[in-house]
Amino acid sequence: MSAPRVPQSSQLSSQSSPRQPSALPRRTLLRAGLTSAGFATAGLAGLVHAPVAGASTASAGRPLTAPAALRSGRPRLTHGVASGDPTANGAVVWARADRTARMWVEVSRTPDFRRAVTVPGPVLTAQTNHTGRVDLHGLPSGQELFYRVHLEDPDRYGVRGEALSGRLVTAPRDRRDIRFLWSGDMVGQGFGSNPDLGGITIFDRMRALAPDFFLHSGDSVYADGPLTEAVTLPDGRVYRNVVTEEKSRVAQTLDEYRGQWAYNLLDRNVRAFAAEVPQVNQWDDHEVHNNWYPGQILEDDRYTEKRVDVLAARARRAFFEWMPIRTSHRDPEGRVYRKVSYGPLLDVFVLDMRTYKDPNTPGLETVPDGGVLGWRQLRWLTDGLLGSRATWKVVANDLPLGLVVPDDATAIEGVAQGDPGAPKGRELEIATLLSALRRQQVDNVVWLTADVHYTAAHHYSPDRATFTDFSPFWEFVSGPLNAGAFGPNRLDATFGPEAVYVHAPPRQGASPMEGWQHFGEVEIAGDSGELTVRLRDQEANVLYARTLTPGRR
Repeated sequence: MSAPRVPQSSQLSSQSSPRQPSALPRRTLLRAGLTSAGFATAGLAGLVHAPVAGASTASAGRPLTAPAALRSGRPRLTHGVASGDPTANGAVVWARADRTARMWVEVSRTPDFRRAVTVPGPVLTAQTNHTGRVDLHGLPSGQELFYRVHLEDPDRYGVRGEALSGRLVTAPRDRRDIRFLWSGDMVGQGFGSNPDLGGITIFDRMRALAPDFFLHSGDSVYADGPLTEAVTLPDGRVYRNVVTEEKSRVAQTLDEYRGQWAYNLLDRNVRAFAAEVPQVNQWDDHEVHNNWYPGQILEDDRYTEKRVDVLAARARRAFFEWMPIRTSHRDPEGRVYRKVSYGPLLDVFVLDMRTYKDPNTPGLETVPDGGVLGWRQLRWLTDGLLGSRATWKVVANDLPLGLVVPDDATAIEGVAQGDPGAPKGRELEIATLLSALRRQQVDNVVWLTADVHYTAAHHYSPDRATFTDFSPFWEFVSGPLNAGAFGPNRLDATFGPEAVYVHAPPRQGASPMEGWQHFGEVEIAGDSGELTVRLRDQEANVLYARTLTPGRR
């Protein structure tokens, strides 16, 4: 990746050079002893791994030796470390090297790594942009664990670079308190990592809450949104950006898409958060291009490659290379939609409302095959919700359900058609799902989304709706993380939404310097099972809170 350009008036040299995160906080989740928690006296019993698909595993069984003398030419971790997709017995650990190198992961119950187990990972090569991940299994459930990543020169045994460490929390198997955060919309509308503000500090505020995991609801990068070193705001102030070569133009090549993800991790706040908080990632439109859909031919003059399907394939590859996301051997290309189970109290259904989306045309009235989910994903989601035994079923939808999101003057981008009458277009898939949930008496379904760059609480009820064959439910909106703020959007009455709370800027496109950045928090009480949603601003102040009781609407 290219070196970042920092505005001369800034003082952000430390923002742009990856460093080891600060000391990791201890938490109170470690309740069991070494033996009862599944640990052996020398480390983690039964720990196994699965290197990233397609990566070299030569000499994977070789143990990690004592540290070799540090000398020039040793491999280096370039963008910190991260973990993701936590389960009751595992998690994915991610890293990137500056050259071809073997990845090793140590896992420990304590931050001093005195009783660590070392797991061999893949050789990180140029084929994957020198990124790689290890899918850890055999971890104890419901535990705070510490991990450390080393890189070793594959041709010089024992020659390795400085290690970076992080923490993760595995999912519980019993009822206990759960807390996670969600948001979306990152480095959009020309607003990137600002050295004068200390970088993207909302991530430091979120990290201080020490959540179990973070649900990133999409628009994790703005591949179609170049940055300049300075943006003059309407009030005359100047917003300054760190800029890299890849972020100075729209992304079209694979390397340019890779550079979008690399940019985010130049910010020390983002790196520290990624090291300490497991992620559950989905994507939306700006990972490829604004409001994209399969088969689209762009009319954007900035692009020489007009075929969105070509751009989306490159963007998808970069997404899976740079995210700590689990892929299945049964689905070698990977899919974004998946379920993350987090004990008896929580199942998270992560949606992909882009890959199977119909064109953004006006007057959509039928969905022969596709809509916004596609029939396979719709069946997967329906079956998953009907079969879930978790108290709470959280659906992570990267497009809001009842907000009208237009695409230019005539077309519709979102789910809601802008017609308050009977369901049509993409609404038909949602209506089918909601009806199935009502017939099978599936309660405690909560929807979490981002996309529209403000925060809100929406309650849906058949008492206010044109379409009435569903049970009441809540949808909570949060964002942006670091982008222009907008809203509020118009509500579509088909499913009877009510905007119970809205926090949106008085001016469209407000910069992060003006506030109006948001994230959401979900906390589930282990004893009562009550779920509390808090909508927070960029300083972590609580703007609105709502507690939901299981079985009640």
